[in-house]
Amino acid sequence: MNRYERPPSSGEAEVRYLDADFRVMRPGAFVRCAVTGQPIAIEELRYWSVERQEPYAGPEEALARALGKA
Repeated sequence: MNRYERPPSSGEAEVRYLDADFRVMRPGAFVRCAVTGQPIAIEELRYWSVERQEPYAGPEEALARALGKA
């Protein structure tokens, strides 16, 4: 590990969701799905809402939130 690398964190990350990317504001291993509450590994995060600033576990959860069913 060099001086620019941070040790891995096992807690929940704080993330800022952008249009085609996201920025980790506080390091962590996961975020929680806004619909189900299940943890999502940062490496597996693929679905989020920029407008609502919330992550989703998958396309079903994202669609449910968009349609107001969650």
